[in-house]
Amino acid sequence: MNNPPETAAIGTTATRQARELGYEGMATAMVDRLDYAPLPAAASPDAGEMSLSKDAPPGQSERPAEGGGPNIRVTSLYQFTRLDDCAGIRSTLQSACGRLGIRGTLILAPEGINGTIAGSHDAVEAIIGLIRSLPGCKLMAVKDSHTAEKPFHRMKVKIKPEIVTMGEPDISPLNGVGQYVPPEEWNALILDPEVVVIDTRNDYEVEIGSFRNAIDPGTKSFRDFPSWFRDRRSSLAAKPKVAMFCTGGIRCEKATALLKAEGIEEVYHLEGGILKYLEVVPEEESLWQGECFVFDQRVSLTHGLAQGSFDICHACRMPVSAEEKISDQYEEGVSCPSCFDSRDAERRQGYAERHRQVKLADSRGAQHIGPQQPAAPADLA
Repeated sequence: MNNPPETAAIGTTATRQARELGYEGMATAMVDRLDYAPLPAAASPDAGEMSLSKDAPPGQSERPAEGGGPNIRVTSLYQFTRLDDCAGIRSTLQSACGRLGIRGTLILAPEGINGTIAGSHDAVEAIIGLIRSLPGCKLMAVKDSHTAEKPFHRMKVKIKPEIVTMGEPDISPLNGVGQYVPPEEWNALILDPEVVVIDTRNDYEVEIGSFRNAIDPGTKSFRDFPSWFRDRRSSLAAKPKVAMFCTGGIRCEKATALLKAEGIEEVYHLEGGILKYLEVVPEEESLWQGECFVFDQRVSLTHGLAQGSFDICHACRMPVSAEEKISDQYEEGVSCPSCFDSRDAERRQGYAERHRQVKLADSRGAQHIGPQQPAAPADLA
C-alpha cells in the first residue's frame, strides 16, 4: 500500500481540519488522501492470535510486525464526552468507514462513543483521527491488536441511549469516577484485607476466569449491576475500599461513578482492564485465574494475550470449553449445553442449515455473512 507522506499527519491535524471543513468535509478529505486497499485475506488458521499494544497517543499507533505477520489492525476505543449531533456523526463515520473498507461496530450516544473497528493501518488511523476531532475526544486512548483474519463481516454505526448500558440516566463518568490503578499496582490493592474486589462483568464472562477472591455478582447484563449493588450495599460497605475491574475499562467507568454517587468514597478500578493486566503482568506474578472472555473471534485470552482454549457457540454466543464440546448437546454451529434445552428442533435445524452454508462458502473460498461473532451488548471493552 503506497500512501502519500502526508497520511501520517492525519491524526495530528484532525481538530484543525474539522473546524475548517466540518465533520463530513473532513471525512472526505481524509479518505481522498489515502490509497484505499481492501482488507487482506486470511493467511493461516492460527493467525487470529492478536496482542494489544500500549495505548497510543494521537497520531501514533503500533504497526504489525514485518515479514508477513498479522496485517489487519483491530482497534478498540471509547470516550465519555458530550455529543449533541449523534445522527450527523453517524452519517459521517458510516460514510468514511465504508469508503476506507473499515469493518466493526461503533456506538454513539449523548454520553460519548464506544466500539471496535478493523482495517488497514492507515485507514484505521484516519478514522481515529476523525473521531479525535469530535468534542472531548482529542486525547482518546485506543487499544490496538493485529490479526491476519477478518474479525468482522460488516460495519455498523449505531445510536443508543448509552455507550455502555447501565440504565441509570443520572450516572455519568463525566461527573467523577474512581481512582485508576495501574496493572503493576493491582495485586497489592486486591490483596489488601481492607478491600472488597468486585468483578463487574456478566456471569458467562466470570465463569471462565476472574481474579482470585473477587466477588461475582452473577449478573446477566450490566443493567443488573446497580440493583445488585444496592441490595448488598451495607455488607459491601463493611470494608472501607472497593476495587472493581472489567475487560477493558469502560464498564468500570460507570460502575465506579455509580458507587461514588451512592456515597462510597474509596473506589478504585483497574486501568486498562483485564486485558492490560494480562499483557503487562508476568504470569508467575499474576493473580488472574482462568481465561478472559473477549467479544471477537478469539473468544478468550490468557496471560501474554495468548489465544485461549474456548470456542463460541454460534447459536447462543456463549463460550464453549473443551469439556463441553464432548457433550451430546454440543453440535458445531447448532447448539451447546448452555442453549440446547432452550432451542426447539426447528430452530436447531435452521442453525444447522446456516452452518452448512458457511462450510460450503469456506470450501469455495467465498465469504458467508455469518455465523456472527459475539457482540458486546454495549458492554464492549
